[in-house]
Amino acid sequence: MANRDIVVVGGLAGALGALKTLLPGLPGDLTAGIFVVMHIGATTHSVLPEILSRAGPLPAQAARDGARFERGCIYVAPPDRHLLLDRGRLALRRGPRENLARPAIDPLFRSAAAEFGSRVIGVLLSGMLYDGASGLRAIKRCGGIAVVQADAPYPEMPRHALEVTEVDHRVPAAELAALLVRLMAEPAGPSPTVPEDIRFEARMAAGEVNGIKAEEQLGALSPLTCPECGGNLWEIEDGPVLRHRCHAGHAYDGNLLLAEQSELIDRALWSALRVHEERSALLHRHAEYARARDADREANRWDQLAAEHDEHVHSIRQFLMGESARG
Repeated sequence: MANRDIVVVGGLAGALGALKTLLPGLPGDLTAGIFVVMHIGATTHSVLPEILSRAGPLPAQAARDGARFERGCIYVAPPDRHLLLDRGRLALRRGPRENLARPAIDPLFRSAAAEFGSRVIGVLLSGMLYDGASGLRAIKRCGGIAVVQADAPYPEMPRHALEVTEVDHRVPAAELAALLVRLMAEPAGPSPTVPEDIRFEARMAAGEVNGIKAEEQLGALSPLTCPECGGNLWEIEDGPVLRHRCHAGHAYDGNLLLAEQSELIDRALWSALRVHEERSALLHRHAEYARARDADREANRWDQLAAEHDEHVHSIRQFLMGESARG
């Protein structure tokens, strides 16, 4: 029976410090592969493999599409590509962003869970927002082990995972290495049947399914639209939380979707303010032009229309400034 030999790690702000604390405590003859996702800008050159190679005895490298992975190595997701595990190989896909990120943690965690079941250890480190919680829950549902960092300087991601998943271990960064070594020495045990929703979302991240043709598998259709592409959103029941995904594949935790809607409202209001101000300026200019030519009746008409838009400008600005103050 195989031991736990697949370790998937995700983090954001503050996670690099945890990794640099964890890696020196791992043996050079580690009997597992380690796969790391950290949110990286699409145009950023990642030096994370070099940093992680210097941090401990294990070599780290940027993941390469189609490459077979080996034990005792660290594989790092490159910028603008999801890192997935697929039939014993690495897969890099420029799939739809999840929780506004690519690479995202959830696709790696789900693909590992679907592929290796109980052999997987998922580790969620420090970070903001909500990525990783759904993926960690998928690992648990497929028989794997869920671990979160207890002393995360940015605790939002681990805290959200604790809210939606029965996490097995919550330990500080300094104790992660010893915990992982112990867990990797234990037999993984049998894996349950992979739930179809996990398998389907893993395939969606890989670009292997057409969401329009298989939309009934995405959950219940909602009246909401995707902030990124405008497509219809489906509600996905994921334990105690609702997630949302469009047929193009963009995925959101419910909290993040609310934040994105607030951002859309903000942008729309600022755009409305600009248009009303420009229209008011144009109407005032028409009034001045008419009055300079003794066309008072026409000038008064322009003035009246301008006054209406000035009222709209005042109302929108007051609302925006009030929202900014509350924020």
